[in-house]
Amino acid sequence: MKVLSVLGSTGSIGTQTLDIIRENKEEFKIDALAANSNIDLLEAQVREFRPKIAAIGDMSKYKEFKSRVGGMTCVAAGLEGVVEAATLESCDTLVSAIVGIAGLIPTYNAIKTGKNIALANKETLVTAGRIITREVKKNKVNMLPVDSEHSAIFQCLAGSRHNEISKIILTASGGPFRNKTLKELESVTVQDALKHPNWSMGRKITIDSATLMNKGLEVIEARWLFGIMPESIEVCVHPQSIIHSAVEFVDGAVIAQLGLPDMKVPIQYALTYPERLPMKSAKLSLTSVGELTFYKPDTEKFKCLRLAFRALDMGDSACVVLNGANEEAVKLFLSGKISFLDIGNLIEKTLDKHKIIENMDIEEVSELDRWSRETLAYLYETGCK
Repeated sequence: MKVLSVLGSTGSIGTQTLDIIRENKEEFKIDALAANSNIDLLEAQVREFRPKIAAIGDMSKYKEFKSRVGGMTCVAAGLEGVVEAATLESCDTLVSAIVGIAGLIPTYNAIKTGKNIALANKETLVTAGRIITREVKKNKVNMLPVDSEHSAIFQCLAGSRHNEISKIILTASGGPFRNKTLKELESVTVQDALKHPNWSMGRKITIDSATLMNKGLEVIEARWLFGIMPESIEVCVHPQSIIHSAVEFVDGAVIAQLGLPDMKVPIQYALTYPERLPMKSAKLSLTSVGELTFYKPDTEKFKCLRLAFRALDMGDSACVVLNGANEEAVKLFLSGKISFLDIGNLIEKTLDKHKIIENMDIEEVSELDRWSRETLAYLYETGCK
């Protein structure tokens, strides 16, 4: 039986992870839960799973949350509390599903204490890929991807040697605006951007999918997960989201992983690897799908994808800036303060102001993340869009 700590337990990935646990109670036990601010759902999860510790990231919710569940579990709060949940001694596996840079420090500390990682928090590798992969190797732990695309690549690589890889092909649905012109994108609304055609996700990642920044972040993540250089990573728009990604090998063979859009499949595979367990879900029928189509991404229309490749080319610290600036720009868009196209424009201007920092440590990553957010806020406030 694997003993889990689930960070981001009230979010999309977290709640689906708990669904899997409910269906496989003989395989998994939950000893730690953590969420940012949803104390109602976290309370319900504590009452159901009875973890040893439950952490709430939002310090302002601590007292109320503790008054509700203090007799059932140890209650912790803030970043220190989330780290405590991530590193709980009895847990052997961390499900890292907190959204954004908030997942970095808890995941980093979990690796240093010998936990295996089921990674849904792509920002961990986007901002600190070199540091994290070094710690994974040093501490001899497994880091298994939960993203559908990276899980697909991981499965396609089974039994292959690294020197046999020619290219990684990351597929993208194209989001809700794939067929819109650049002119039309000037007037799209938050509600328009939140209507993803294939996947049900949280608000931040849904906006990232609309800008194609999500795919850009996945390119950076793939570079570190699979030790592949950026020039060997290709993005392909595939509106049906049936092929989740593919690998081209040096002999010309291309192996792809297919399935219906269902995040429970990669979540469960990360938890059960190298085994597979039955799952109660709809199965793919190729004859029902009928047609699979593919397109090159338009990086003029969706500049965020181009900016991700630019950041990779600039260096590790630029990826930190890209991520922090994107998180802040998405917040501004969701609050109605900037337009959809301003997201990419503000990120680009923030990158323009960055001077590369070599050989960062984890504290410098955090400092640079703060700088990127403050710089983007300054650019917004002064009208430099």
